[in-house]
Amino acid sequence: MTSTQSPHVVLGSGPAGTALAEELVRRGHPVRLVDRKGEGSERAGVERFAADVGTARGARAAVAGAAVVYHCVNVAYHLQVEAMPGIQEAVIGAVEESGARLVVLDTLYPYGETGGAVMTEDSPWNATSRKGRMRADLDEKYLAAHRAGRARVVLGRSADFFGPGVLNSTLGGAVFPAALGGGEVPAFGDISLPHSYTYIGDVAAGLATLGERPDGDGRVWHLPTAPALPTREILAMVEQRTGRPLDLTVMAEPRPFGPFDERFMAEYAEMFYQHTEVQIMDSTAFEQHFGVRPTPLPEALDATLAWYRAAL
Repeated sequence: MTSTQSPHVVLGSGPAGTALAEELVRRGHPVRLVDRKGEGSERAGVERFAADVGTARGARAAVAGAAVVYHCVNVAYHLQVEAMPGIQEAVIGAVEESGARLVVLDTLYPYGETGGAVMTEDSPWNATSRKGRMRADLDEKYLAAHRAGRARVVLGRSADFFGPGVLNSTLGGAVFPAALGGGEVPAFGDISLPHSYTYIGDVAAGLATLGERPDGDGRVWHLPTAPALPTREILAMVEQRTGRPLDLTVMAEPRPFGPFDERFMAEYAEMFYQHTEVQIMDSTAFEQHFGVRPTPLPEALDATLAWYRAAL
């Protein structure tokens, strides 16, 4: 780093971590982007750094000198229950030692099945799935660490991602390439139901805002998310933009299809309720407190399709 500013350290270089690093650079922050290899395309203002943050030593090295640490690390879906608690332990220990604030990218999994009720930050955590209980346990530990004064922590929850760079999503690499070039498009569950999707640019903007605003610490926030629409309507918006009908394959039950292989779908089966009941995440609290609005869905879809056209 050539800057004398303390870096904002992003753990994880997947779609969320990469988008966040770019957003932080736009806001004038020096950025350290951490993953196991420290490789990838050069980005102005971003230092690539190799570390295994699942170990205490690797996490300490990754966050050294940081002003704010953003935990965007993920692992293969079938390894999450086993791996994520160890990563949490290492990361909390590292920020406790360094004094950096910790911003955690989170999911809706802790709420579990809601019966279609709108999810707000006050919704009960009723997860019954393995991955939902795991996420709820992690979140309780993050908030307990904050209450105990061990670390300054804030959590930002997102609905299903979509957007530039997002491949492994139900509105991602299985949808947009086929929409542009032909091929079957898988659609999970009842696509007539409203379903929240969070644009990756809004994930980045929301997390960066939490990193810049300590007044949000010590609680869960829902990251800015456009109002939910039925998935069928979103797919129709994609059709309008590509000028060709989608060859939809609607899957009423979880089964392997295209990029969603047998191992993934076996693990995802317990989460399939997200596609068989209304799934609405409300981000009003974040929008009002921080003055940040979600990207309108038409604009987000235009940007997503532009990225996929360039990538194909």
